[in-house]
Amino acid sequence: MKALLCTEFGLPKNLSVTNIELPPPQDKEVRITVYTCGVNFPDTLIIQNKYQFKPPLPFTPGGEVAGIITAVGSAVKHVTIGTRVLALSIWGGFAEEINVDASRVFPIPPAMNFLTAASTLYTFGTSYHALKDRAKLQKGETVLILGAAGGVGSAAIMLAKQMGATVIAAASSADKLRFCEAIGADFCINYSEEDLRARLKSITQDKGVDVIYDAVGGKLAEPSFRSIAWNGRYLVVGFATGEIPQLPFNLPLLKGASIMGVFWGSFAEREPANSLQNMMDLVKWLQTRKIHQPLYKIYSLDEAAIAIQDLIDRKVLGKAIVEIKKENQGPSTNQESIDTQKEISIPTPSNKLHIKGKQEIKEHIGKTIGPSDWLTITQEMINTFANTTLDFQWVHTDVEKAKIILPEGKTIAHGFLTLSLVSQFFYKLITIENVSSFFNYGLNKVRFISSVPVNSKIRLHASLQQLEEQPNGSIKLFLNCTIEKEGSEKPVLAAEIISLIT
Repeated sequence: MKALLCTEFGLPKNLSVTNIELPPPQDKEVRITVYTCGVNFPDTLIIQNKYQFKPPLPFTPGGEVAGIITAVGSAVKHVTIGTRVLALSIWGGFAEEINVDASRVFPIPPAMNFLTAASTLYTFGTSYHALKDRAKLQKGETVLILGAAGGVGSAAIMLAKQMGATVIAAASSADKLRFCEAIGADFCINYSEEDLRARLKSITQDKGVDVIYDAVGGKLAEPSFRSIAWNGRYLVVGFATGEIPQLPFNLPLLKGASIMGVFWGSFAEREPANSLQNMMDLVKWLQTRKIHQPLYKIYSLDEAAIAIQDLIDRKVLGKAIVEIKKENQGPSTNQESIDTQKEISIPTPSNKLHIKGKQEIKEHIGKTIGPSDWLTITQEMINTFANTTLDFQWVHTDVEKAKIILPEGKTIAHGFLTLSLVSQFFYKLITIENVSSFFNYGLNKVRFISSVPVNSKIRLHASLQQLEEQPNGSIKLFLNCTIEKEGSEKPVLAAEIISLIT
């Protein structure tokens, strides 16, 4: 079978995909045909011999797999051949097959696909244990999340909001913070440009934050801790910077604060009943779409080393996934409550328009912006939109029927799915500084001109048409936009959007 192999400790460039032999599963193990494997921060450490667990060389990284059981050991009782499962393997996951101790294997609901399983339960499991079991987060409290755009960070944003907290997301770039805002953050801090302590003091009105969720470490730890509230809790989740911080011990004394370690793997092993209850909570919220893990990118097994390097380079927003084998999703799965996730990529176009405050907006009226980068409309995006709107017309979701009946043999995106993408195009093309908020407010008119078959590439052209200053000091900005399809002279849609700037 094919597997990503680590033959010497070091960076991902030393990894290679090769053929290896897998022994039969032992009495307490199961064998799983791997469909998907999540890419997580421990993968970056384990290949460098920096992780708590140290497998002997050679080994295969990858600790979060989803797939189907094909063999079971004689002592295994809770799962059988053919069971769809998630396995927390620690290593071995970037491979076509894996043997895993059965205690680390969990059946997944029929409505949960393998992309969802391998992209959510590790990051959400860590963050839920951190916020619920360690910090005992309460409704109305304030949470600061460092490294908020990453896998565990983005999970922490959604879980903290689900638990009733106010969320302050801190990250190193404007693009990452736009992502954090899109998934629910109440406040955002760019710690590469802003004074972290000053902003926290302003946001919390000098009270400080109740809980600090730190997956970054390094130089941010001490200024963050100095901004903690009385009886605050500091969660040590990881060290993405590679630097373990040194905190003066007088700080927790003066703040009456606690420093709490978060090691979800050991928690799941030592407290299996509590871990199972957490897992049930997460699955329930996933099924009802109260939480979800946005995907940055889906990589092939041959690209697994690139995926790990992208994580090291901190390019990943949300979660990266390696797909070893595609799941067969027919029409019956298109309407399930949990479907595939969207890939999220937030590049910065070279023609991005930077406006420095409300007054400068007037100088740009009549100007054109764009085009944006091309965006591919996938079947996963169409299915997710169908689940949200309950619009399951076969032209959108029935792939096999579309092959037979539709002119191009492809399903067609909902018109309003295409329209809904206007917002993210705008956020990539315009930045307005020194304003409280900038969001799409309304729609004056729209014409759907041509269809968008699955796998089409689309992009936005727009112009700033006019503005209206409101009595309360806010501005209504009117934008004409056109979305075009690659290879077609006829546009997909034309619309007039109203944005509100406060």
